[in-house]
Amino acid sequence: MKIASLNVGLPREVRWHGSVVTTGIFKEPVERRVALRILNLEGDGQADLTVHGGGYKAVYSYAVEHYAYWKKELGRELPMGMFGENFTTEGLLDSEVNLGDRFRVGSAEVVVTQPRLPCYKLGIRFGADDMVKRFLASGRTGFYLAVEREGEVGAGDEIAVIERDRCAVPVPAIVRLYVTKQYGAEELALAERVMEVDALPESWKSYFRERLLKNRV
Repeated sequence: MKIASLNVGLPREVRWHGSVVTTGIFKEPVERRVALRILNLEGDGQADLTVHGGGYKAVYSYAVEHYAYWKKELGRELPMGMFGENFTTEGLLDSEVNLGDRFRVGSAEVVVTQPRLPCYKLGIRFGADDMVKRFLASGRTGFYLAVEREGEVGAGDEIAVIERDRCAVPVPAIVRLYVTKQYGAEELALAERVMEVDALPESWKSYFRERLLKNRV
């Protein structure tokens, strides 16, 4: 497993449907080594810090293997960083990653905190309003990482497993749980397990706590 492409970018203003929007979704590959800090990568930034960035979303990771699917779906070539990801990874698929898994990347250490739930700015990046819906439906969401130890990272760096989370909740499973309207026994059991993941932000736990209460009434 490794970083196939390291991508950063600062917020910029773009026109969308007649309005000016500030977004940090435009990321471009860099060849140099970059400092990875608690909140983000050197040279990277987010426009709306109420929903993007921060300790639980310091790095966004997306698998290069997903690009083949999207190239076929969209009928176009896609440059690295097209999905707004910082790490375009090789050999690290969503289905093989659990919430709370810890990895060593370069001289840094990171932990998986949550899947990505796309906002309308993904549509801006692709020039298509339906891209948000298609992205979520694809199950290829990627995931966010928190920084447990600061360090330096770069394209080509190995991604090594430090520890797999004991709750073993795969990233795609929590996405399905999030969008499922009615919980059965299987979903209830998974939601209970999700609540035990230390790395999952409280905002997610609060959401599932409410879902559990509603589905038990």
